[in-house]
Amino acid sequence: MVGVARVRAGPFPRALPACFRPSFNQHSRHVATSTTSSVDRVEDRGILPQPTALESANRQDRRRDLRDAKPFSSFLTDTFNRQHDYLRISVTERCNLRCLYCMPEEGIQLSPNRDLLTTAEIHYLSALFVNQGVTKIRLTGGEPTVRKDIVPLMQRIGELRSNGLREIAITTNGISLYRKLDPMVEAGLTGVNISLDTLDPFQFQLMTRRQGFDAVMKSINRIMEMNKAGAGVKLKINCVVMRGLNEQQILDFVDKTRDEDIEVRFIEYMPFDGNKWSKKKMVPYTEMLEMIRTKYPTVERLRGHRNDTSKTYQIPGFAGRVGFITSMTHNFCGTCNRLRITGDGNLKVCLHGNAEVSLRDLLRNDNGGDPMDDEAFEAVRQIELDRRRQTTSFSLNSDEGWLSKERQLLDTIGAAVKRKKEKHAGIGELENMPNRPMILIALTAAIAGDIHTPTPGLTHVQSSGEAWMVDVGSKALTKRVAIACASVNFSNMQPFRAIRENTNKKGDVLGTARIAGIMAAKRTPDLIPLCHPIIISKCDVKVLLIEPGTRNAICDAQEHGSVAIEARVDCVGPTGVEMEALTAALVAALTVYDMCKAADKNMVLDRGMVVYKSGGKSGLFLRSEWVASQGGFEGLKARGLEAPAHKGR
Repeated sequence: MVGVARVRAGPFPRALPACFRPSFNQHSRHVATSTTSSVDRVEDRGILPQPTALESANRQDRRRDLRDAKPFSSFLTDTFNRQHDYLRISVTERCNLRCLYCMPEEGIQLSPNRDLLTTAEIHYLSALFVNQGVTKIRLTGGEPTVRKDIVPLMQRIGELRSNGLREIAITTNGISLYRKLDPMVEAGLTGVNISLDTLDPFQFQLMTRRQGFDAVMKSINRIMEMNKAGAGVKLKINCVVMRGLNEQQILDFVDKTRDEDIEVRFIEYMPFDGNKWSKKKMVPYTEMLEMIRTKYPTVERLRGHRNDTSKTYQIPGFAGRVGFITSMTHNFCGTCNRLRITGDGNLKVCLHGNAEVSLRDLLRNDNGGDPMDDEAFEAVRQIELDRRRQTTSFSLNSDEGWLSKERQLLDTIGAAVKRKKEKHAGIGELENMPNRPMILIALTAAIAGDIHTPTPGLTHVQSSGEAWMVDVGSKALTKRVAIACASVNFSNMQPFRAIRENTNKKGDVLGTARIAGIMAAKRTPDLIPLCHPIIISKCDVKVLLIEPGTRNAICDAQEHGSVAIEARVDCVGPTGVEMEALTAALVAALTVYDMCKAADKNMVLDRGMVVYKSGGKSGLFLRSEWVASQGGFEGLKARGLEAPAHKGR
């Protein structure tokens, strides 16, 4: 039967909405475990056991679950062996509040509707992730309840429970939740996080710039009423604590847990573009906990789950709990299992990073770039059905049809997950790192550095496939700047000591590398075949010796030290100078290697990249980590470099 199931199920996109699939007696779940192989496992769900045989059936089910345990998808497993089974999806960029820490004071520019994911696309991507092992999906925004079809969307996602989805949650401000709560619970809603930063109706209006406190409390009370009737919806209240604004209400929130089975979670104030974050406004969780202990000295820590984002406490005798989300002072990156899809279809592997890849563009590629609705997915189903009828034998490794598209999506997802860092930056870097405003986790960030944009054509390749030099004769002369970096990492202490003490037999390593980099920038057209010879107006190469265990903007901390190189090239011309900057940085690195290879043949040349580029038609390019190390946008301006203007978008 396993072979039959493969032939039947194979031609259909695994993540196609369930209503598009034919019915079979068996349900097959396809779990890919690498970018080149996949495993089909068939689950015979059978007939529900009679009550009299329940205990025996449960034992059999447990044995079967152990026997048929499925490997977790390698596409959702990063290089630190973190398995990402929790997906957050932003379903809108709109919001009916204007919270101080979330919405920039100057407002935002809404995206055209066609740039946002359609209901069919959200459903498809949800199914794709569930089929790879995601067990929890949370709908966010903006404010998700302002989406007109939020209930039908939740109902469609609820259908994925038969595929392995266990939890459907929503994060909301609660303003209009009570109107839609009943059908949401019927659709499978299992958890609600309500953002509420004050219990004072007047202060609520000040902090949100809108009225609505009574509506939020109505939603909270409705959830508690439904839970008393057995709904089983996990209720959490999220409170962002800001010094000088609402920290005096911490104990009032704690008191709400005395008789009510809720969890109040206090969140350390986090920096996002436009929220005027400062370290002085942030109240660390240790200070909040001390405030609680002053009144309730018996408060105690509860044992949490591996992937918890909060540290949970309870006061003996209280029905509810108190939690702390400590992203700023005590990160929980080591057990992070969360991925995010933004409203415009970008996969974001870390809330505090701005590295994103577009799933939307890849999904729409074969639809002329147009949004995929139910009709488009139905057309896909018909194509797959027709192809199946015409195919006598079907190979799971075939590159035909939608399965090829799905493999591209999974490869893109897997590559992004593999690039996820061990942990996000600390306070000093986060406050300067460009990132979306919190409200715009649904929109594309302004910084181009790590953000995916539709891939342009290769300018040095003709339609025939032949290489050619681009004609820049008609281009305007403009000021252009490029900065590139590289590093040389040592495997023992000998080269570091020789450079520091200037005892290298070949002479001054850092000075020689700097001169070599400048010379290389001027000779770039002689080395790169299709690179235009241009007049360089400035070339500045910095070569720095980095102490062991020290991290800087260019290289990670190295046990035996390293050399960090930054090359800046300026010109006024018709084409950019990225190649000149890269050549300067890399030749300087090669020079360091050449002068130190007698002492260390295991040196590694690393981090060769462009970190900054301005001028020309394509405009500004920034790499976020480097920008943060320069002191943010203000630091760029201090160096005479162009920086993005802060404005609504």
